[in-house]
Amino acid sequence: MAHPTSFSLGLDFGTTNSVAAVAHGAVADLVPLEGPAGPEAVFRSALCFWEDDAARGGIAADAGPWAIAEYLDFPQGSRFIQSFKSVAASAAFETASVFERRYTFEQLGGTFLDKMIARAGGAMQGAATVVVGRPVEYAGHRPNEALARSRYDAMFAALGATVHYVYEPLGAAYSYAARITDPATILVADFGGGTSDFSVVKIAEPGAARRCVPLAHTGVGIAGDRFDYRLVDHLVLPLLGKGGSYRSFDKVLDIPGGHFAEFADWSRLALMRNRRTLAELEKLRHHALDPAAIGRMIAVIEQELGYALYDAVGRVKRELSSSDTAHFHFSGADLTVEADVTRADFERWIAPDIVRIEAAIDRALDMAGVESAGIDRVFLTGGSSLMPRIRRIFTDRFGDTRIATGGELTSIAHGLALIGQQDDLAAWAV
Repeated sequence: MAHPTSFSLGLDFGTTNSVAAVAHGAVADLVPLEGPAGPEAVFRSALCFWEDDAARGGIAADAGPWAIAEYLDFPQGSRFIQSFKSVAASAAFETASVFERRYTFEQLGGTFLDKMIARAGGAMQGAATVVVGRPVEYAGHRPNEALARSRYDAMFAALGATVHYVYEPLGAAYSYAARITDPATILVADFGGGTSDFSVVKIAEPGAARRCVPLAHTGVGIAGDRFDYRLVDHLVLPLLGKGGSYRSFDKVLDIPGGHFAEFADWSRLALMRNRRTLAELEKLRHHALDPAAIGRMIAVIEQELGYALYDAVGRVKRELSSSDTAHFHFSGADLTVEADVTRADFERWIAPDIVRIEAAIDRALDMAGVESAGIDRVFLTGGSSLMPRIRRIFTDRFGDTRIATGGELTSIAHGLALIGQQDDLAAWAV
């Protein structure tokens, strides 16, 4: 794909999916990325590593849908890592152990980006301007923004151009602005895999000196992966020992929750397959009152069943977006979980998360000095925006007629590429 030398590249590096777009003037196009089933704009933010004597260092890797294909071909001989963006701002994360080799976040991210670029047929190379989206609030406990920025800088150096960072919901706002002609004050709600971000933006008429003026931004480290966690926590973890006890000398104690929290975190589950963690779990199994339950957890980790579990959780979550009931099924490692899940159950489990999301929306409106009645449109984007409970947050407050959707997985990259064409790019960057 050939592009004029002045084109800009917009890149949405997401927790679950990544998307690239290129813009020249007022037109932006999504970059088709080669996949096993043909080109697609959406590229899964995942990596798969496997041992290969012909590869440099003896370890080969692939990313996106190719990573999934490699994992499915040989799950026990590979390491499948997803949602690794979630640890970008975590000082606690130093390296991931893969076949006795340690990878920093920068190395994981660089490997992913190199593979994504290679599948783009040259479309992601040679941009005059590169605009990368970043969350308003990074995921994780006490996120370190400066650390995330330094890791991003190292990761995106492969693009060979100065990188400008723009809040992800602002990218979505600019994409939405390209669809309307009347001035409007909008609330953008971006629900990704790791974070939910909100921006209040005033959009001027086409041809204005500055089409979009940001008024406020807020975010919270709760989104699709947290909702997945709630399903795993209620349906799977009780069968793996959560809530159980172990014997310590003459005392019976509750099993600590740390390993269970890591198990239900997609960015950490694959990394649990290391000597230290497995040794700790073996010791716990030896002292547990229900050793078989801990044995099942060890088996899921050793047999690399994280993707299969993620896939089962994703299916039931998607079904609950269109149906009142869904059937959850997961099997492997001598463990079978069958359960009918109602939408009411799921919404009850995520209720604490909804409260925090609603508080973040309130903060955005307060910071912007705008009442709910002053919002002309609410633009919902991101995969989790398709969940009925998420949509209901906004229809209850703003009404159905003010809700706008479309391009849930692609609007951010599309808008970031358009922002890269603006003369006042520095005013957007953070």
